[in-house]
Amino acid sequence: MSSGLDLLLWGAAPYASIALLVFGTIWRYRHDKFGWTTRSSQLHESRLLRVASPVFHIGLLMVIGGHVLGLFVPKGVTEFAGLDEHGYHLISFGMGSVAGLAAIGGLGLLLWRRIRVPAVRGATSVSDKFMYVVLVLVMLAGLANTLVDNGIRGGYDYRETVSPWIRGILLLDPQPELMASAPLDYRLHTALAMVLFALWPFSRLVHAFSAPVRYLLRPYVVYRRRAPGSVGTRDPRRGWE
Repeated sequence: MSSGLDLLLWGAAPYASIALLVFGTIWRYRHDKFGWTTRSSQLHESRLLRVASPVFHIGLLMVIGGHVLGLFVPKGVTEFAGLDEHGYHLISFGMGSVAGLAAIGGLGLLLWRRIRVPAVRGATSVSDKFMYVVLVLVMLAGLANTLVDNGIRGGYDYRETVSPWIRGILLLDPQPELMASAPLDYRLHTALAMVLFALWPFSRLVHAFSAPVRYLLRPYVVYRRRAPGSVGTRDPRRGWE
């Protein structure tokens, strides 16, 4: 039987977070198109950015991929594919540790750069500062889930509680008692993630919805080589002539 606090945290709060994410993004796009940007600071400092940004984004993509596999692929599917719980645990611990450390390491370098370079620090808005604090806490809590629960404590099968809980939320069949029975660090990680999603449309993170996917599908630009002697056959003229 879930308590009133559990119903609020794990039954109502996820829908509030999703609503802010969806409708906040729509509002931001309609009313702040010119602010829909990463606020790039590459002109202020590029040497450290060239290292930190790829490390962070690659690690983050690995983290997202691990979450998709762990949260949205039912346990029975992986077992049917021949991956037992022990094998899944080893993969989750190994890849999760690498991905988490890379993402946090890259983010740490980006934050150190933002603090160290005055021009970059001055271009950071108040909402972004708050977002960075929440993002760091979310990632540290997630790394603790991997290193502590899946490492030191020998493993926790979150696919019995957290995964069906989040699938139930998306299927409009909330089961807050599942999340309420998860370890404290998993609940903390989830609660912080909901705060992050609620802040998402109002920070620089909104640029993730504008990934240049169409650029990868663009048509080729065809260049034709001119025949020798076909260029420069007349005397140059002044621009105003």
